[in-house]
Amino acid sequence: MKVSHNAIARALLLSSAMFAAGCVPAPDSTPAPTPAPVQTSPPPAPAPSPMPAPAPENWIDAARTPGDWTYRSTTGGSVALYGEAQTDARFSIRCDSSARSITFSRAGNAASTVPMRILTETAQRTLNAQPTGGELPHLTVTVPARDPLLDAMALTKGRFAVEVAGTPTLYLPAWAEVTRVIEDCR
Repeated sequence: MKVSHNAIARALLLSSAMFAAGCVPAPDSTPAPTPAPVQTSPPPAPAPSPMPAPAPENWIDAARTPGDWTYRSTTGGSVALYGEAQTDARFSIRCDSSARSITFSRAGNAASTVPMRILTETAQRTLNAQPTGGELPHLTVTVPARDPLLDAMALTKGRFAVEVAGTPTLYLPAWAEVTRVIEDCR
């Protein structure tokens, strides 16, 4: 088969044109990509509020109310004050040696007489507390110095509780200051 030079030249020219056409990029018909949205992390979920400790089945197992007892000798008796440093006492036990009586005083306010319940390991009693009013209102109740409730408070298994409607229950340790005030009045 004899091929003419013209045919070869045409074939070369055609292949060159096709090669050149393959090197030129076709117009881009696809839209430019849109930038991906900036990923921001979702706002952190608020920390869950701590769950209150479940109430113990037996009050004597409840956590002690924060604070300490302080003993003071007073004119006409003595007093044991319970509370945290640099704050007013939450509870006090005061001896009036001339009257031979003990006064319990719980920080709090009421419009009229409210029940104050004292719980110990071996005894419990509800007393009628009177509001004192004033700048530092308290609810007070007085018992004779020989009241058996006082012995139960001093000898209870580690603590006693004071409940007054409208105030948190106090779980107080039966430390030496309690016994000392009671003994000062006897």
